[in-house]
Amino acid sequence: MANTYSALKRVRETERRTETNRKNKTRLRHQIRAMRRALTEKDAKAAAELLPKTFSLIDRSAKSGIIKKNTAARYKSNLHLKVKALEK
Repeated sequence: MANTYSALKRVRETERRTETNRKNKTRLRHQIRAMRRALTEKDAKAAAELLPKTFSLIDRSAKSGIIKKNTAARYKSNLHLKVKALEK
């Protein structure tokens, strides 16, 4: 266990940040799952409504470092292609 005051503070900060990151990552995963569920159910209207919210959450997650930029781009590209295919 940490002994110095600064090390104890770092432990507290790390716990807070870990909790925040865990909540944000869970929210991202739930949003992507909802989007994929709408796509598998072939619900074009719901998928189109969820698309901007999902993209926003993906972008914010990439910006804050929850996921990498390329992962965010890949998620967005795949989801967008599936939504466009569903609309046809």
